[in-house]
Amino acid sequence: MADSGWVLPEKYDKDLKDENGEPLSKSEFKKRQKAAQKAIKDAEKAAAKAAKPQPTKKNKQEDEEELDPAQYHSNRLKHVEGMKAANKNPYPHKFNVTISIKDFVAKYGAEGMIADGDKLEDVTISLAGRIQIKRSSGSKLHFYDVQGEGQKVQAISDLRTFAAGEEAFHAINAETRRGDIIGIVGTPGKSKRGELSVFVKEMLVLSPCLHMPPSSKVGFKDQETRYRQRYLDLMINAKSRDTFITRSRIIQSMRSFLDNREFIEVETPMMNMIAGGATAKPFITHHNDLHMDLFMRVAPELYLKMLVVGGMDRVYEVGRQFRNEGIDMTHNPEFTTLEFYQAYADYHDLMDMTEQMMSELVVKVTGGHKIKYHANGFDQEPVEIDFTPPFKRISMLDGLKDFGIDVPLPLESDATREYLIAETKKRGIEVTPPHTTARLLDELVAEYLESKCMNPTFICDHPQIMSPLAKYHRSKPGMTERFELFVNCRELCNAYTELNDPIVQRQLFAGQADAKAQGDDEAQLIDEGFCTALEYGLPPTAGWGMGVDRLTMLLTDQINIKEVLLFPAMKPEDHQAGGGKTADVEKKLEGASLNA
Repeated sequence: MADSGWVLPEKYDKDLKDENGEPLSKSEFKKRQKAAQKAIKDAEKAAAKAAKPQPTKKNKQEDEEELDPAQYHSNRLKHVEGMKAANKNPYPHKFNVTISIKDFVAKYGAEGMIADGDKLEDVTISLAGRIQIKRSSGSKLHFYDVQGEGQKVQAISDLRTFAAGEEAFHAINAETRRGDIIGIVGTPGKSKRGELSVFVKEMLVLSPCLHMPPSSKVGFKDQETRYRQRYLDLMINAKSRDTFITRSRIIQSMRSFLDNREFIEVETPMMNMIAGGATAKPFITHHNDLHMDLFMRVAPELYLKMLVVGGMDRVYEVGRQFRNEGIDMTHNPEFTTLEFYQAYADYHDLMDMTEQMMSELVVKVTGGHKIKYHANGFDQEPVEIDFTPPFKRISMLDGLKDFGIDVPLPLESDATREYLIAETKKRGIEVTPPHTTARLLDELVAEYLESKCMNPTFICDHPQIMSPLAKYHRSKPGMTERFELFVNCRELCNAYTELNDPIVQRQLFAGQADAKAQGDDEAQLIDEGFCTALEYGLPPTAGWGMGVDRLTMLLTDQINIKEVLLFPAMKPEDHQAGGGKTADVEKKLEGASLNA
């Protein structure tokens, strides 16, 4: 009879018998010993494999996320074409939204509105947004993070609450992808974990996303791509969206400040026969019907003052200016300014207005007079800038005297120019030609005055040779009643009592024209139309202009102007493109009109 409890011993013995009581040879013993050792090893491997977490089987959508972007795009195009072939519209004309995601969160996310795990069964809402994240818990339960207007809400798609039945449920949840814009009809509620949700009754893809969008978990940080594809930046990065909302609030606040003082907002031409109103190099365009070159405006100043001549005593314009100059961290070829003009006011009145406007605006946007700004980069500690009025005031030439620069008068003399050339050389300050008195002074002021203006500071009383549109100073010969506001060592606004003597204005324009003849391509030409308007009588007037972009940079803590421009100027990705030849542009325009 076989012994069911027989176990192979560790060592061989000549008297050893097997499980059936028969003698066991030494060779058979070794054979059985090897088999037992192998069985032990196999069991250990199996146990280790069982203990190790096994990767879950990926679904089709997870596999798609690992595809090459081009292949992903191709698959999505095929999906859309397949829907069209099946006579289904992948881009519905309309979806009735009864509540925005922002309002949904505000209304139903209020404390105590809905208990954890509860639903408002008698309430049905419809909202729409973009799928940011999609998660599945089996085939009968799916979770979506749906984003809209800078807010997100969870959508729970559960077979048990889906109105159209099982087949439609599986079809729509298989169709959706990250990035799709969807419409949802459902019930407000909270998950068992307390997350505000909409429990889906109906769901419809309103616009499929054909590209693989950046992941909100990984982020979208490549600066170049963010600027070129701003829509993706806004889609993924909440900070970018907040920056541009703040920009809009800044402009609204400035408009409101002026509207409350009975200013009228106007619009003036962007193409001019003369690039006047500021010392800047203009862009040139061509008007086919008039057969003439025109300048894109560098400032709206002259037109706005013509309106004051016409009896519109308080006017302002928020608009784009175009200057064909360098691109850097604080300059863009096209930018936004606010300019206003007020009859029967002078530059003292405007300094007071500026202090009031800026201090009120900063409080409204940031909550206080003091802001933190990373002036030296985000890897350094931020500086504190205090907008509490009154702001410091420095008279320009008096300020230079504090640094040992006693500029001789009159400023128009050759002796003054030679003195300034000597001072800049002695101090190691490089000035690009032409070495006009205005340019030399500008460099010295930048080096010794502007560089000290971290908190809001007015630099006042500029020389007439630097200010061809400003009125002469009442008590300082050769100077004007002009000021510039500097913050963070950079110009933020420029204002002055306006020159309203047409004879003097024409003379100053002539001086600018001479500077242009010397090679200063930023100098202005004589604008006879404006001079004629002055001859009809411009009342005592003060004018003011501010760059909206730089102000937005300050109040949103940005050190690159591209961060506050939705679509900043960028070099073409293909550097062979855009040769700049007018003939090539004309051919493209002609082809576009033929194909239209």
